[in-house]
Amino acid sequence: MAKTVILTSKQIEQKINRIAYEIYENNYDEKEIIIAGIVGNGFALADRINNVIKKISPIKTKLIEIKINKENPAEKEIKIELSDKELKNKVIILVDDVLNSGKTLIFGAKPFLVTPVKRLTTAVLVDRGHNRYPIKADFVGLSLSTTLQEHIDVELKKGKEAAYLS
Repeated sequence: MAKTVILTSKQIEQKINRIAYEIYENNYDEKEIIIAGIVGNGFALADRINNVIKKISPIKTKLIEIKINKENPAEKEIKIELSDKELKNKVIILVDDVLNSGKTLIFGAKPFLVTPVKRLTTAVLVDRGHNRYPIKADFVGLSLSTTLQEHIDVELKKGKEAAYLS
């Protein structure tokens, strides 16, 4: 099946910058925010967003990785690197590369639902709009209507950055 480029490296960089500015605008009065990336591309995207926020704002950021089984998130415990005490009353930005059905994102939010966080928002590079779970993306790089048979692949490795529709 042929792949169509939907985001080039330059466009991905622009989307990441815009998402970072939106996060800053929505959290300008915070002293610290936690950027939580879902394992794999979600964490790579979170790292990039975190680096931009550090450059453009005085907000202290903490980058963490959410370890989750993306194929079957209910199968194993979801692991994060912070304790409940470290999460308490903090703003959390949950990051993944693609919002497809919402399954990975909603299970990724689960560890933050047992702790009284100040606010939980989500950021994705591409939102396909096929949500089957009650979660939405607050910060979106690209909203793209696709068929259920189509697939989005995101590459975030240096020199090989692109998003493809196949």
